[in-house]
Amino acid sequence: MAGDRYETVVLDEVPSLGGLYARAAAAAAGGLLPRGLTGRLPGRRPARPGGAGAAPGALPAVAHVVEAVVVDAAGHEAFCRTVGAPPREGPGGTQAFSGYLHALAFPVAMSVLTRPDFPLPVLGMVHLANEVEHRGAVTVGEDLTITASAERLRPHRSGAQVDVVARLARADGEPVWTGRSSYLAKGVHVPGTADDAAREEFVPPAPTGHWRLTAGTGRDYAAVSGDWNPIHLSGPTARALGLKGAIAHGMYSASRALAEVGVPPGTPFRWTVEFAAPVLLPGTVAVAIADDGRGAGWRGSRCAGWDPRRRRPHFTGTVARLDG
Repeated sequence: MAGDRYETVVLDEVPSLGGLYARAAAAAAGGLLPRGLTGRLPGRRPARPGGAGAAPGALPAVAHVVEAVVVDAAGHEAFCRTVGAPPREGPGGTQAFSGYLHALAFPVAMSVLTRPDFPLPVLGMVHLANEVEHRGAVTVGEDLTITASAERLRPHRSGAQVDVVARLARADGEPVWTGRSSYLAKGVHVPGTADDAAREEFVPPAPTGHWRLTAGTGRDYAAVSGDWNPIHLSGPTARALGLKGAIAHGMYSASRALAEVGVPPGTPFRWTVEFAAPVLLPGTVAVAIADDGRGAGWRGSRCAGWDPRRRRPHFTGTVARLDG
C-alpha cells in the first residue's frame, strides 16, 4: 500500500486520459502552474533566495485509489494484438499481460500528475524509465484495486526528475503488480545535485528482428491504451510540443519487447526498461532479445532496440525471474 505518508483520495472510477490531457493543456495554456515553480522555469528570472518562488512546491502527499477495476477481456485482447503478445493460459483462465496492466493503471497515475498542486508541468515530460514487479498472476476478468502516488522529486542534469508508483492489488489486499515510472521535466530546477553517472556506451548486438512502424503506430497504441498524448498522434501535434515529429509510445516499445520474451505463464518476474532516443514515426527499429533459458528453464532476458542506420539506442531493458 502507499503507506501512512499519504492521504488517500478514492476516485469513483478510472479517469479518462483524454480529459486529463485536456486539463494539462488548459493549465499550460493558461499559465496555471503552481506558485513556487514559475520562478524556476526557462526564460524566467530566478526568485530571490528565501523569497516567493524560491523553491518548487513539494509533491502532493496523496495516493489516488480506484477500487473494483475490471481486467476487461476485450480491451486486453485488443492491447495484446497491437503489441504482438500471444494469449497466455493459466489454471484460472487467460493471464493478463504485464504491459496491459501498466495501461490499466496509467490513468490513475496520470490523475496524480495533473492535480492542481502537482509542481511540474505535465505536457512535454520525457519518459525516462520503468521498473515493474509482476508478482502474481492476474486473470482476465478479475477485479483489482489501483493505487498511484508520486515520490522522489530530485534534480536531473536536464531538469527535474520524479517517480510515479502504481500498485495493483486483489480485493483482499494481496499485491500482484507494482510499476515505477520515472519522468523528466526539462528546464525545471530543484535543489540538490544531479546524479551525472555516465551511461555505458551502447554497442548494438546482433539483431534478432526488425520492427517496421507506420505513421499510425502511435494512434494504434493510443486506441488500446487510452494514452492520447499529442506527441504520439501526428507530426503537427508533436511539433507543437517541440518535437521533430510524432514518436512511438515508450510503453509500446517496452510492451512489444516484453511480448517477445519467453516468460512462462504464472512466473513472477521483474521487468526494467530505460529509454534513450525516441522512435520517430514512421521508422524501423532493430531489436535484439537474448534469453537465458526457455520454457520452464527460463531465468531472464535482455532486450534492446536501436536505430539500425545511426546505431543509436532507443531502449534497453531486462526481464528476470523473481524467486521466493
